[in-house]
Amino acid sequence: MSIDPSIFKAYDIRGTYPEQLNADTAHKIGYALVNYLKPKVVAVGRDMRLSSDELFESLAGGINSAGADVVDLGRISTDGLYFAVGQFDYDGGVMITASHNPKQYNGFKICRREAVPLSGQEGLFQIRKFIEDEDAMPKSPSPGNIVRKDITRDYADHCLSFIDISKVKPFNIVIDAGNGMAGATLPPVLDRLPLNAIRLYFELDGSFPNHPASPIEVENLVDLQKQIETTGADFGVAFDGDADRMFLVDKQGVQLGGDMVTALVAKSLLAKNPGETILYNLICSRALPELIERLGGHAVRTRVGHALIKPLMKKHNAIFGGEHSGHFYFRENWFADSGLIAFLVCLELLSVEGRPLSEMVREIDPYFRSGEINTRVDSIRDKIAQVKSAFASGQQDEIDGLTVQYDDFWFNLRPSNTEPLLRLNVEAKTRETLKTRTEELLKIIRA
Repeated sequence: MSIDPSIFKAYDIRGTYPEQLNADTAHKIGYALVNYLKPKVVAVGRDMRLSSDELFESLAGGINSAGADVVDLGRISTDGLYFAVGQFDYDGGVMITASHNPKQYNGFKICRREAVPLSGQEGLFQIRKFIEDEDAMPKSPSPGNIVRKDITRDYADHCLSFIDISKVKPFNIVIDAGNGMAGATLPPVLDRLPLNAIRLYFELDGSFPNHPASPIEVENLVDLQKQIETTGADFGVAFDGDADRMFLVDKQGVQLGGDMVTALVAKSLLAKNPGETILYNLICSRALPELIERLGGHAVRTRVGHALIKPLMKKHNAIFGGEHSGHFYFRENWFADSGLIAFLVCLELLSVEGRPLSEMVREIDPYFRSGEINTRVDSIRDKIAQVKSAFASGQQDEIDGLTVQYDDFWFNLRPSNTEPLLRLNVEAKTRETLKTRTEELLKIIRA
């Protein structure tokens, strides 16, 4: 095979540039993509990474060579690509990005019509198979063309349609774009809101000179936290590299987990749409389904991963879905995720409630959590079996890894998709129970 098969992941194509991903690789992927999806038109966007322009030229060349047209969306966010595919009814879309990964990485997030994502089992591995058997791909008698389209204004209008702008209060906030695509997608939205927004690292720079564009790691929030403290801002928000994920930071500098942001968005949406269904992945706090049910909504628990959640969103006709990782999905956004829409909904809720972010979270979250603890192990299967046996008295399921629930605590233990790692998440009613149970679990896992 003339391409590294390991770049085809569970949810996207991703690898280092130029060792694993380069012009030749991108051309082959573009050509194979057309042979798999059979599109007439493919929308392609890219982030600000140093290799993204080159990969675009080659990917578009491969798509054109296979007979399909390319709509060049230029530099946009990943959620902007999903919007374009849904709004303008394109046959498919490709976002050139490696999301939050370091600067030497790049990749492709691919979706079909209506922004339905391709996953490993549903499309990506089939594209890899086409490349492996390149001679089997039919040659196109006539190449496609490239046309340019600017969706900046359309996407800003779409995101703002989720809130009542007149209700937004003039908060003092700090926004960290991480030198990623939020630096391009946020200004057209911020210009229409009555905010005093201090903008950190809005300059697009794929070398990430200030910090990695991965706000899920608290060490990458230091500058944001300092600005909140220095300026006395009401709260802060940080976006990842391709701007599809968003994290809130309260006035005290405390990062909210994606599950707590999901709870805030759910609270706002259920107030306007009583009785609706909301999805959440099984790493999220118990506080989330408890809140949804308390507010009269219907909570549905799912596996982890956007390519898995989006089809379930459609199946349940869910108005909203959220993950602990900072992905937030909206029915009126073609069931696709958008960090920007989630930010705006939270902004409106904070304006309406008139209370600090920390107070609102404290009201809905009585639990203590370990955060994700990763352990490299020799045999994932053996370790999960040992833990399953040791906690046989609990309520168990294997929807995604192993989840065991007791009245006073629960945990999930699941394997990494890409490494020989086990990921442990524990939540408990008291800090003491959390400490005891986490130590008990790690003693087994790390024995």
